Amino acid sequence: MDVKQLTVNTIRVLSAEGIDKANSGHPGLPLGAAPIAYTLFANFLKFNPRNPKFENRDRFILSAGHGSMMLYSLLHLFGYNVKMDDLKNFRQFGSITPGHPEYKVTPGVEVSTGPLGQGIANAVGMAMAEKHLAAKFNREGYPIVDHYTYALCGDGCMQEGIEYEAASLAGTLKLNKLIVLYDKNNITIEGNTDLAFTENVGARHAAQGWNVITVKDGNDINELKRAIAKAKKQTEKPSLIICYTKIGFGSAWEGSEKVHGTPLGEENTAKLKENLGYDYPPFTVQEEVKSHLKRVINKGKRAEKEWKQLFKNYEAQYPDLAREFRQWMSGKVIDINADELAKSFTGPEATRNTSFAVLNQLENLVPNLFGGSADLAPSNKSYMKNREYFSSENANGSNIHFGIREHAMAAICNGISVHGGLIPYCATFFVFSDYMKNSIRLAALMKTRVIYVLTHDSIGVGEDGPTHQPIEQLASLRSIPGLNVFRPADGKETAYAWLRALNADGPTAIVLTRQNLPQYDNSNEGAAKGGYIISNSVKKTPACILLASGSEVELCFKAKEMLHKMNIDTRIVSMPCFELFERQSEKYKQSVLPPEVTARVVIEAGCSFGLHKYAGDKGEIIAIDSFGESAPYKQLFTHYGFTPENVCEKVKSTLNKQ
Repeated sequence: MDVKQLTVNTIRVLSAEGIDKANSGHPGLPLGAAPIAYTLFANFLKFNPRNPKFENRDRFILSAGHGSMMLYSLLHLFGYNVKMDDLKNFRQFGSITPGHPEYKVTPGVEVSTGPLGQGIANAVGMAMAEKHLAAKFNREGYPIVDHYTYALCGDGCMQEGIEYEAASLAGTLKLNKLIVLYDKNNITIEGNTDLAFTENVGARHAAQGWNVITVKDGNDINELKRAIAKAKKQTEKPSLIICYTKIGFGSAWEGSEKVHGTPLGEENTAKLKENLGYDYPPFTVQEEVKSHLKRVINKGKRAEKEWKQLFKNYEAQYPDLAREFRQWMSGKVIDINADELAKSFTGPEATRNTSFAVLNQLENLVPNLFGGSADLAPSNKSYMKNREYFSSENANGSNIHFGIREHAMAAICNGISVHGGLIPYCATFFVFSDYMKNSIRLAALMKTRVIYVLTHDSIGVGEDGPTHQPIEQLASLRSIPGLNVFRPADGKETAYAWLRALNADGPTAIVLTRQNLPQYDNSNEGAAKGGYIISNSVKKTPACILLASGSEVELCFKAKEMLHKMNIDTRIVSMPCFELFERQSEKYKQSVLPPEVTARVVIEAGCSFGLHKYAGDKGEIIAIDSFGESAPYKQLFTHYGFTPENVCEKVKSTLNKQ
């Protein structure tokens, strides 16, 4: 067999052997899609395995992340720092070869994938980032941003709603440097795709504005090469290459759903090797394969070397642009003073409005902000007034029309973020964050910087009613490890939320009101610590503590006036971000919430889940553990007990427990 076929079979066998050793994994995709992946890596993908973060590399995303063992085999063979021992430790504790690809864990993995469809949406974000950065920085003769984004997906990805959304936007934006390789084997876990999926995927994508190419034999390397080369010539559309393959190719279970997620086992792997004409010991790579791939690896090294020389010449001709490019790619943000951002806030304002004002100051200070809303920008107040909109005709624009596509929007922002160079944000009504939950979770898992602007934060939505009034969403987002959830009480806290988000090593949700809130003289940098004393007691140790976030801080101030007349010495704690407060020192936390003060009332216009930690055994909670109603918001707050009178009654109740 020639060296190309031997390399393809090496990918197949290494994948099967790694899965067997783990006694866990998905051999079906690696066996069927290995020729696709090999053809791409060997002939088209621009990369340097010695520097996986080479700025102008092509991006490859395995959207069908269950086929991770194939990706690890590829990375090993093509010179990345993935050793043979790493392949042997597939799916083991502490290994760099986990069950699904994970960003920042394995060299060469561009984004965490596994939930089907996410990877394609990530790829759309990467292609958008490439297009915008190219428009910003490229000059005639200096294509310093010039690369493709490739994604490999399967039938499962194509069935997910997020893929429909992402593909629709990609077609609208004419992302011609996005190429999706569709491993079409017509099998999912339950059996043949005809059981539940009979649509013409190619016709759908053509209708969405894609260039559709068909490869009838997914084992034919030459046919695959022609298809990818054809896709790269397309200048107006993203490309979908439909590759007809056999799941589990060469195994006893070829073409069967059995091979999707079940290790072949020693006997069947031996049969696989026999069928492939591959007679070599386990976990070995033949010298002729190494020699063949060394040429590819050296080609990648040269590509980076040539780009560095290009950039050096670019730097000489365009020093300011080169400096800005380096700044953007570093991910760093200049020091910004929150008080300066908030100094214009004097009267009552909805925090969605103060967020809008902050954003439109940041547009001049953080030029690589790139974001928008799911068709709600005028209501979310999430657009940059002096920036143009990103479109197929204007890649320079940095406001984004995501359309009514919350699922895809959040995943696209993950792709923009991991691409590098841009700081993405996206916006919608808070209640619709449920649509975005999986992508938010993945951003937190990857520790990647994405900012979510989530407005209309409570029953303050009013007449729109319970379908649009968030109740459980605060608790839900706060439960995600690594996500900072800010619910600011005024303009200054909103400014601190934005600045903390810009400098975070993970995602941030900024949860904002529709109704007006006052500005507080004593709101301060304590917001950046998550919680602080916004109004102190007269005595060092207060009689009671009122704790709230967002709009309910105003309620605390009104109640404190009434409690003062009752000679009840009260401290108010604003807690805009529980997660940041919990990361402070014990000394600081106890200075804000002295453990000896057990008379506490916690107030939040959402469900009570998670609030008991701050209320304690003797404290009281004012919250909503039911869905809302359709009515004017002031009437709703009264109906659900968000009144100063009720707060005072709860204070009396908790004092009686002491």
